[in-house]
Amino acid sequence: MRPDDFRFDLPPGLIAQSPLPRRSASRLLTLDGATGAWCDTWVRDLPLLLDAGDLLVFNDTRVVPARVFGVKPTGGRVEMLLERSAGETAAWVQLRASKGFADGAAFRTAGGPVRVLQREGDLWLVELPGPPLEFFEAHGEIPLPPYIDRAADAADRERYQAVFAREPGAVAAPTASLHFDAELLAALEARGVQRAFLTLHVGAGTFQPVRAATIEAHRMHAERVAVPQSVCDGVARAREAGRRVIAVGTTVARALEAAASQGALAPFAGETRIFIHPGHRFRVVDALLTNFHLPESTLLMLVSAFAGREHVLAAYAHAVAARYRFFSYGDAMLVTPAQGVRT
Repeated sequence: MRPDDFRFDLPPGLIAQSPLPRRSASRLLTLDGATGAWCDTWVRDLPLLLDAGDLLVFNDTRVVPARVFGVKPTGGRVEMLLERSAGETAAWVQLRASKGFADGAAFRTAGGPVRVLQREGDLWLVELPGPPLEFFEAHGEIPLPPYIDRAADAADRERYQAVFAREPGAVAAPTASLHFDAELLAALEARGVQRAFLTLHVGAGTFQPVRAATIEAHRMHAERVAVPQSVCDGVARAREAGRRVIAVGTTVARALEAAASQGALAPFAGETRIFIHPGHRFRVVDALLTNFHLPESTLLMLVSAFAGREHVLAAYAHAVAARYRFFSYGDAMLVTPAQGVRT
């Protein structure tokens, strides 16, 4: 398949630039992957769409202030975006400047000098003045996605973060989680819906386009994952009770499927490059709660793998016509699988 098989037309005015005043006030489009049928509803109605014993699996990663600005010895401006830590004082980052960088080059930041060590693809390995997370927490700003056409403000430090975020390391939010507030979580608990938490530290590579001629030739960026025993136990209990495992976001779907890549779901800690696209057979996920994604993106390909490309693109066309809000601060979908995609 080609990347343009996942193209759709999106008016720029539908890209949400700011969050709604209330997290759970977003719209929710339900999509039945088996039939292609959809229904317009609201995120706050989620407890009515789930059953007691269903398991919601969340990503508890916490977004760090991952964007830092610097100055070259020549006076040129540098923008550095953390991808992931790579040791005590080293990190893989994206660098942007008017001219390129050579190995050994250095530039100044508010936290001290940064030295460029080497390049690998779109990323640079740099040496920082101190531990990466501490450095960026002290001197960085929240890295809003490139399609949000404004600077981050103080409110984004709270709203571009799940209410249950606790493990620092992400440079982009697992946006499906942004819809959950205390009231919605309490209503789900009263309904008897179970919850579990894993960690996938979302990297800046999540916004990178597929540059290969075919999607099968694309190589995913690496992201750090931790799927604990508690998640495996929760999935087993849901299975025994005949209930569903619902991934809250594409990051959770990737983490669960990576942890089950050898067959049965098992605890997993390490990096994954799993690329889920049409043809993937899902081992763990029974339903998916997800935001709307960029055209031709790997995230849209994952949703299409789960519910069928034609059904997903038709639902997206409806969402555009109905003026849903798109991307990180936008509305959501609750998707069930197409026939034949579950093992």
